[in-house]
Amino acid sequence: MELFEEIRREYEFGLGTVAGVARKFGVHRRLVREALESALPQERPARTRVRPCTGPVAAFMDAILEADRRAPRKQRHTAHRLWVRLSTEQPEHRIAESTVRRYVQHAKRRLGLRTGPELCVPQQYVWGEEAQVDWYEAVAELDGERVTLQVFALRSMASGAAFHRAYLRATQQAFLEAHEHAFTFLGGVFRRLRYDNLSAAVKKILRGFRREETQRFVAFRSHYGFAAEFCTPGEGHEKGGVEGEVGTFRRTHWVPVPQARDLDTLNAFLVAGCRDDEGRVIAHRDQPVGVALRIERDHLLPLPPERFDLAEVSFARVDGLGGVHVRTNTYSAPLLPGTTVQVKVLAATVELWHEGRCVARHPRSYGRHQEVLDLEHYLDVLAHKPGALAGSKPLDQWRRAGRWPASYDRFWEGLMARQGKRVGTKAMITLLQLGRTHGEASLREAVDAALALGCQDAAAVQHLLATRVLAQEHRRPDALGAADVGPLAQYDRPLPEVSAYDQLLTPLALVAAVDPLTTVATVDPTPLVLSVAGARQ
Repeated sequence: MELFEEIRREYEFGLGTVAGVARKFGVHRRLVREALESALPQERPARTRVRPCTGPVAAFMDAILEADRRAPRKQRHTAHRLWVRLSTEQPEHRIAESTVRRYVQHAKRRLGLRTGPELCVPQQYVWGEEAQVDWYEAVAELDGERVTLQVFALRSMASGAAFHRAYLRATQQAFLEAHEHAFTFLGGVFRRLRYDNLSAAVKKILRGFRREETQRFVAFRSHYGFAAEFCTPGEGHEKGGVEGEVGTFRRTHWVPVPQARDLDTLNAFLVAGCRDDEGRVIAHRDQPVGVALRIERDHLLPLPPERFDLAEVSFARVDGLGGVHVRTNTYSAPLLPGTTVQVKVLAATVELWHEGRCVARHPRSYGRHQEVLDLEHYLDVLAHKPGALAGSKPLDQWRRAGRWPASYDRFWEGLMARQGKRVGTKAMITLLQLGRTHGEASLREAVDAALALGCQDAAAVQHLLATRVLAQEHRRPDALGAADVGPLAQYDRPLPEVSAYDQLLTPLALVAAVDPLTTVATVDPTPLVLSVAGARQ
C-alpha cells in the first residue's frame, strides 16, 4: 500500500514517466501502471500447488472423513489412525504422518467439522443463584502410600468461591455428604446447582434436558430446597466455571503431590487451600473472592435446622463367625449369631445398630470380599477360648492397623512365662477387656509403665489404671469449684455447723451415752475408748 502511494506521488510530482519511476523504485513497469490505475493493489489469485504426496490419496482420505461424520464421536478416525490405514491399504503411496495431520486439519475445516475450541458467550450471574459441581481425580500420599482419590468440587458462579473434598470413591453417600460440607463452608444453599450426568444423581437421560433422577438425590435436594440442572452429554463447556476451577486448584494445591497421615488430614489441607484462594482476584473482576463471598452469603438460602440422613439403611444377620455381610464385604459385630442388626452405610464408615444403639462402627472397605474385624468384638468369646487368640484374623488386623503395639507382645510373653500359656493368655484377654472401660490409649500407657517398672503382672496394670482414675477424681472437685453456676447461685446455703458434737467425744459423755440396759460400764483410761461388760438382758 505504501509503495503504491510513493509510485503515484513520484509519477505525479516527480519524474513523470513510467520508465523513470520503475527505475527509481526498482520495480517492473507493469506494477507502475497498476499503481497508476488504482490506489489499492489488486488481489492476486492463490496458486494451486501441486501436491505429489497427498494428491493421489486425497479422495481416499476425504471419503473416510465424510463417513466419520455419521460415526459415533468416540469411534472416528484420528490422524494417526488414518495414516496407519494409508500405510496398510495403499502402501504404494508413501506419505509422512505429519503431512496427513496437516491435511486432516484443513479437510475438517473444509467439511465444517470442529477442529479447535468452540466460541463461548460470557455469562452474568446473580448473587446466590447458581453453583456448578464436578468430580475429578487427584493423587496424594496417605501414610506413605500413593492413592488415587476422587475429589468433589463445588464453585459459586457469582463470587467464584469454591469447596474441594477428597474421597476414596465417588459414591452417592460421598456425593451427598460433600454437598453438606460445601453448604456449611460457603454459608448457605444455592438456588440452582448444575451437574453433568453423573450416576449418583441421574438414573436415566430422557429427551432434551429431562432426566430421571435417583430417589435419594430427589429427597436430598428437596430437603435443602435447591433446583438441579444437567448438562448436555459430552458438552463440558456448559459448566466451564467449575472446570476452570479444578485446573486452577490442581495446579496450586495438588502440586507437588500432597502428603498426609490420613484422609481427614488431607481434607483439612484442602479446606485451608480453599481459604487461601479467597484472597485471589479472578480475571475481569474488581474484588477478591473472599469479599464477594461475604456479599453472596446474604443472598444464599439458609441451611435447614436438621441434617439429611445420608446413610443407606439395610438389615442383616450376624453369622457364625461374628460377621455381618454388607454388599460384598464382612464386618464384625459384638452380638450373638442370628441377631438381626440395622446396617447404615456412609461414605467413610459402616455402622451396625441393635436395639436403638450403635454396637459397631468400622471404616468402610471399597474392596471386594474383604473382612473388617475388630478384636474387641471377640474378647468375650476368647475369654472362653483363649487358644484361638494367637492365630485369629482380628488380632492380625489389629497388628497391621497399629492397634497392637510391641509392648503387648512382651507383656503377653511374660504372662505366659509366669502362669502358663492358657492362664497367661486369659489374663492378657482380661487386660484387653479393660480397654473398653479405660480406653485403648490408657491401657497402652499402663502396660508400658508396668514394663518400665519391670513388672509383668495383670494386677499391676489394673492398679495403674485404678490409680489414674483416682487421680482424675481427686482433681475433679477443684475443676468443679471454679465453674460458674450462674442463676443456681441463689440456691446456695451455708454448710451445717457440727462443732457442738465434739463434746460427745469426751470420756464422761461417752459414759452417759451408754445404753441404760447395760449392766456394767467402765471407762478405759485411754481417751475415747469405751469397754462395756455385761450384756443386754
